[in-house]
Amino acid sequence: MTSPHLRRWTTADAAALHAAVLESPDLARQLGGADLVDVRACAELIDDELAPSSPSEHHFAVVVDGTVVGNVGVGSVEHVHETAWTFYWLTASARGRGLATRGLATVARWALDELGLFRLELGHRLNNPASCAVATRAGFAAEGVERAKLRYGAERYDVETHARLITDPAPGVPPLRLAA
Repeated sequence: MTSPHLRRWTTADAAALHAAVLESPDLARQLGGADLVDVRACAELIDDELAPSSPSEHHFAVVVDGTVVGNVGVGSVEHVHETAWTFYWLTASARGRGLATRGLATVARWALDELGLFRLELGHRLNNPASCAVATRAGFAAEGVERAKLRYGAERYDVETHARLITDPAPGVPPLRLAA
């Protein structure tokens, strides 16, 4: 058994991504609404969006016992104002073990240190208290609600925004090993 850790995505993770989408169909929304009908489609998404790093976007696979069970990322990196947006997801079976909190805290520290950022932001639907708990435990302070910000199908959702500044105290959670 290997300890949970973070690493970059590879095409070899396509089967795990496909299994994650089958286990948690709500992940399709987190992945931009991609039609991940088979392993080949998952490999294409990894090659096109998850594996490549760019100056403005970085994804890290959450790995448990050699299998990818989630993603933590930093996107919309903006160096003039030293800001970025953070995001995360886990498969249903990996939730409830602190992996999202530890992964988010680890990637946030990486982004603040390695990318030279000052402010990281994230948002979660108000009807997702588990995501709020992850953000709060990872050191992201709630800042306010954006009314009817997201639309999924015909329904609109309010979003609570959180932020973590480089000047904020580090959260008291153990980091995951990060193989950047």
